[in-house]
Amino acid sequence: MSDFRIGDDDFLLDGRPFRILAGALHYFRVHPDLWRDRIRKARQMGLNTIETYVAWNAHAPREGEFDLSGGLDLGRFLDDVAAEGMHAIVRPGPYICAEWTNGGLPAWLFTSESVGVRRDEPRYLAAVDTYMRQLAPALVPRQIDRGGAIILVQIENEYGAYGDDPVYLEKLVHLNRDIGLTVPFTTVDQPTPEMLENGSIPGLHKTASFGSRSLDRLATLRRHQPTGPLMCSEFWDGWFDHWGAHHHTTSVEESARDLDDLLGTGASVNVYMFHGGTNAGFTSGANDKGVYQALVTSYDYDAPLDEAGNPTAKYWAFREVLGRYTALPEDAPSEASDAPVLDARLTSAVPLAAVAESLGTWAAFDHLPTMEDLGRYEGFALYRAQIDVAGAGVLEFAEVRDRAVVSFNGAPVGVLARDHHDRALALPADARGELEILLEDQGRVNYGPRIGEAKGLIGPAAVNGRPLTHWQAMALDLSDLSAVRDAASTIAGEPGALAGPAFGVGAFVLDEPADLFLSTQGWGKGSVWINGVNIGRYWSRGPQHTLYVPAPLLRAGRNEIIVLELQAARTDVRFVAAPDLGHTES
Repeated sequence: MSDFRIGDDDFLLDGRPFRILAGALHYFRVHPDLWRDRIRKARQMGLNTIETYVAWNAHAPREGEFDLSGGLDLGRFLDDVAAEGMHAIVRPGPYICAEWTNGGLPAWLFTSESVGVRRDEPRYLAAVDTYMRQLAPALVPRQIDRGGAIILVQIENEYGAYGDDPVYLEKLVHLNRDIGLTVPFTTVDQPTPEMLENGSIPGLHKTASFGSRSLDRLATLRRHQPTGPLMCSEFWDGWFDHWGAHHHTTSVEESARDLDDLLGTGASVNVYMFHGGTNAGFTSGANDKGVYQALVTSYDYDAPLDEAGNPTAKYWAFREVLGRYTALPEDAPSEASDAPVLDARLTSAVPLAAVAESLGTWAAFDHLPTMEDLGRYEGFALYRAQIDVAGAGVLEFAEVRDRAVVSFNGAPVGVLARDHHDRALALPADARGELEILLEDQGRVNYGPRIGEAKGLIGPAAVNGRPLTHWQAMALDLSDLSAVRDAASTIAGEPGALAGPAFGVGAFVLDEPADLFLSTQGWGKGSVWINGVNIGRYWSRGPQHTLYVPAPLLRAGRNEIIVLELQAARTDVRFVAAPDLGHTES
């Protein structure tokens, strides 16, 4: 067991000055069988600490549930960190941002609009208290003073960019201490006077987040944290991507120079990200600063380790910089090789309409329900209503969150897209019959005042200005696609194409498991399951045009692929040698 403290000038490990050289690695974005590999590569780059957020909503997707198993086994992850001889920084939030859906806050928490968001409100804090107590078995015995890896815990996350409630922060400190956390506590904020002052309270050590102009930003931090070690606890070495935009990269040379400037002052650092990983399933977040922007599946982040865990040019440049300030290990990771290239086909097409009632249950409403009303907090929902319009007709909603595919009597009518601010759509003339809408949640806002908002079709709804109040709706449970497999097994003949919304089912054969890159060129918009696991979303608008398939999801021999295509797609399946994350600005 060791002792870790914050001294007058330095972090102190067993009474001796200690510089934190950390890298961000989110266990919930990486397959658990790959954790040890990524941690080892961090040590090989010259780092001595791993930092991770804790995504509350990943552990508690439904109220009353809490999962610390499999890919959510935080204790195992921290044990892997310790086994590599490294320390750990844990950031349990409760809010984390992280470009993760809803900033890590469970959507079920806000089914009542009166529940507070990131403030001193009793029901919100009661839920946070429960959350921290559920985390305690993974965290408390793994602190450094009990022989574990954890040296620091962060309170909240960039709170100064959101609020200025010191009582809220004080109560979070109490909750963290009350479960048995004894290591020092920190806060992080962008280095502006207002954010640094609003985002912390006395007794919490302030750190900063930035990715350039290291000397200026550290000087600002010093003015607001006059004693103790300086730390950039998010050194942004890349950035995240939105659908429809370009792939973000940063200059290797400039990032390395800024890192060198930072370390040259004697400051500590956490490289954000060291390894980004993947927003698998429906976990990617979104931003909305007047225009809704959903994040892509890849969280590659242009980090030193790419999405597949391979060292990049930035890895070697950072390793060289770190070698000026610490002793580097003799071992180093090998360079990446090409992934296997192979072709297959989707051999069956199953219309969503053919299996929808096996994926959910219709319920009647006298108002337009949200996804929260349906008890589903991610993915898709179906809505239907009977309409009777003479002449021209216009369908209108208060808001669409986030994308609605509208059909009438089984024929496509159009799409209402949140990122286009669409709220109204022309219907066919003399529309008498069934209106059906497939609603897609493209990711909950993870930053700013729209955190915690409901998803779905937001009422009131109207046709030609007259309220449309009688609805049937159901959420789709896509966690088990047995009904899709069963339907596919009864269909004779291969489809020429996928006309969405429809599932495509196929298989591919491997000699042995290996990391793969699934090309989505020629496909429209949808999600992909490999051997029953949702590996993420794709969209022809890019920038991302491949999906990473980690080797532990695969097996020697036959592997299953299921695609939910919302628009239209070819039926060929191609795995390519390298990732294609899209065009850059340059």
